Amino acid sequence: MLLSLFNYLSQFESAFSVFQYLTLRAILGVLTALVISFLIGPLVIRKLGQYKIGQMVRDDGPQTHLTKAGTPTMGGTLILLAVAISTLLWSDLNNRFVWIAFGTMMLFGVIGGVDDFKKLKYGNSKGLSAKAKYFWQTVVGLGAAVTLYYLAKEPIETTLIMPFFKTVMIPLGIGFIPLAYLVIVGSSNAVNLTDGLDGLAILPTVLVAGALAIFAYLSGHVYFANYLAIPYVAGVGEVVVFCAALVGAGLGFLWFNAYPAQVFMGDVGALALGAALGVVAVMVRQELVLFVMGGVFVMETVSVILQVSSYKLTGRRIFRMAPLHHHFELKDWPEPRIIVRFWIITVILVLIGLATLKLR
Repeated sequence: MLLSLFNYLSQFESAFSVFQYLTLRAILGVLTALVISFLIGPLVIRKLGQYKIGQMVRDDGPQTHLTKAGTPTMGGTLILLAVAISTLLWSDLNNRFVWIAFGTMMLFGVIGGVDDFKKLKYGNSKGLSAKAKYFWQTVVGLGAAVTLYYLAKEPIETTLIMPFFKTVMIPLGIGFIPLAYLVIVGSSNAVNLTDGLDGLAILPTVLVAGALAIFAYLSGHVYFANYLAIPYVAGVGEVVVFCAALVGAGLGFLWFNAYPAQVFMGDVGALALGAALGVVAVMVRQELVLFVMGGVFVMETVSVILQVSSYKLTGRRIFRMAPLHHHFELKDWPEPRIIVRFWIITVILVLIGLATLKLR
């Protein structure tokens, strides 16, 4: 929005041309989303409290969580609002990647919002049925995957890239659609499963979004892409602004979500953020690197799959409780220790993911 204005004004004053630089707009995107979060965060939390939009707590979970009942939830609306305003202000609105990423995030946010609303309306922690939630995630996820496939301008946009190998590239053809779908929906649910402790999901999301911003910038720059032997995807660099907005909004939300949390993001935030990470990873052709950098999300998801499978097949549980963070809670680990250690693991994994840029 502002980019078009500044491009027009640059005809009369050359100083406005500085806003054409992607790095400057990314920085402004971070700061804008951060400031919006700080400014309206207290108001959002207060309104959520007034309307009694409080967290429903499972009675079969760790007993320490019972004290969190009634804490305002659906705080993910704050994140989505900050990302939306920042992205619309500072990105190139003629870019197809920006709109696909933005639309995917917002539609998954709607699914999560309906889920949160049903939990509050009926006074339980279940919300949408698993079938209904998965159906709508499938509709949106497939829609994003199909859109990316049919709008692809170069074969590289639908080619699977193997990290650590320069020349191993697998053309997917129509197979790109199921892969992109699985990445988007899988990432969305993985972040949602991780969002069980104060600040546990949001900082890993920020770290991964920041790393994906780097991949987007480099993949959208023909010189850097060729130098690093990564796929050059024309136009994808503009997604840097979207990722920057995610970083700023996430950090702003963490201000209020840090232990002990004043607000929870709810499914409206978790499903949306996970989908946003997934769709950006698909755009920059780094699905496998996302699997590495989002290792905490992967561990949480795998722990649930193993727990359910083991119980159904043998009647025994592998973990004291799933997702994995609950297992450590029941081992009497203090909540802040679990959170910080998972953050540390994410920092390490993100660095490994970034290392794939050079170790090829």
